[in-house]
Amino acid sequence: MAAAAILQCVDAVETKAQVLLGLPYEKIHTINRKPVPYQYVRESDVMWSKIIWRRIELSERANHHLYFPTEPQDGRMSFIDVLLEGIHTQGLTAYQESGGDEFGTIMTEKEVHEKMGSNQKILEVEDLNGNVETQVVNNKYNSSDVKAYLLKELWYFDKQRSVMEVRIIGICPIRISYRDDDEDHLRPVPIQTFWVYYPEARKILSNAECFNSKNDAARLNFEDIMQKRYFSSYIYAESNVYDNRTIPMYAQGQECLLEADRIKEQIFNFEQDLWEY
Repeated sequence: MAAAAILQCVDAVETKAQVLLGLPYEKIHTINRKPVPYQYVRESDVMWSKIIWRRIELSERANHHLYFPTEPQDGRMSFIDVLLEGIHTQGLTAYQESGGDEFGTIMTEKEVHEKMGSNQKILEVEDLNGNVETQVVNNKYNSSDVKAYLLKELWYFDKQRSVMEVRIIGICPIRISYRDDDEDHLRPVPIQTFWVYYPEARKILSNAECFNSKNDAARLNFEDIMQKRYFSSYIYAESNVYDNRTIPMYAQGQECLLEADRIKEQIFNFEQDLWEY
């Protein structure tokens, strides 16, 4: 009887997996993942550090796994939908930049939705009798309007372990809105929606599945993507004496990319110059 009960339970699990997921097994690996704890670092062991801001463009092919799917599909969500779901159901805190501090002001969920494009419109509707009625229409945000992300990172050299490491501090989705300059032209306007403190979001990102183009049976999670640097980006700003001005404030066009490469090479050369070959 015990063996028959076990086989019945196994058949029930397999049937559930096949019906819900279309698979011969139930996917439990990603939802049970926990983020790997950070290595303990003492202040006295950090002999050099630099704050870097990066920009991830989702239009680049290398970053499509962060943008798609635009609607939840096969248990997967886009990166922005994972963050919004974390704010809605798991208590993830959203911040608004204030006075140069990305985590200066806590935002409510309603404020987050407004930054994402949710709004209310009041319409006057005339019925068949000529009476005018006022109706309030709620327009929901479209998460696919997020076309880029800003990353705030800390690069540092740990002399105790003799390694150069990077810690992601925060993430900010960039939504593209369109403004009417004239009747024939819509100008795209980037809007910083909200900041998320990355260490707080690690657990949520660890349980969110991301597409793996190499193997469907070994899906990654968004924590893997961020920690293993599986994305394409360019440096947007570095900490400086000029109130942390961004590169586009003092460079134009191709000069911006050359300046970003110069900062990247400067970090690389600092680490290489510490060693003798």
